[in-house]
Amino acid sequence: MQVKKVSVTNANELVADIGLSEEATALLVENISPGDYLQRLIDADLMPDAIRFLARALPKREGTWWACLSARSTIDESSKPEEIKTLELAEQWVFKPTDEHRHAAHDAAQPLENDSPVYWSAMATFWSGGSLAPPDVAAVEPADHICGMAVAGAVTLAGLNENPSESKKSYDLFFKQGIAIANGDNAKEVTL
Repeated sequence: MQVKKVSVTNANELVADIGLSEEATALLVENISPGDYLQRLIDADLMPDAIRFLARALPKREGTWWACLSARSTIDESSKPEEIKTLELAEQWVFKPTDEHRHAAHDAAQPLENDSPVYWSAMATFWSGGSLAPPDVAAVEPADHICGMAVAGAVTLAGLNENPSESKKSYDLFFKQGIAIANGDNAKEVTL
């Protein structure tokens, strides 16, 4: 499997901080490419591990876009206006990644529940880089892996449905989108 946007060539460089299952760890071999490892995870039906791995492997902006696309699938007529606004602000950061947009998405997410894919999309935006501290104090950089954790949270929560077969369809779509993003596509037109 190709994942052109993933900058490392060895999947082992990405797994130390993402909490893979024993089954997923057993699929790691020396010098395995990220694309080959992702394919092994998908073939083994280790979807939570595959989500965490792809979320960590993608560049932060692309990963955040994946989170936003997944979260967007949960928006409907019953969505609260503050959720829609928060997602729009996270998407705005993807299109124009400024510190102002990053902080706006974070601030908008604060009233939301943390069990929302929209919330985690905004947190991925905030944790993508730049300081986590207020502007008037010394900078505090986010740990490198936490943006991917937020992306994985958004994608995972977006796929949860009461009907397991619907969850499988959602995750199948999200993986197609994530792989398209990993290869330079915006994935907005990706369907099953």
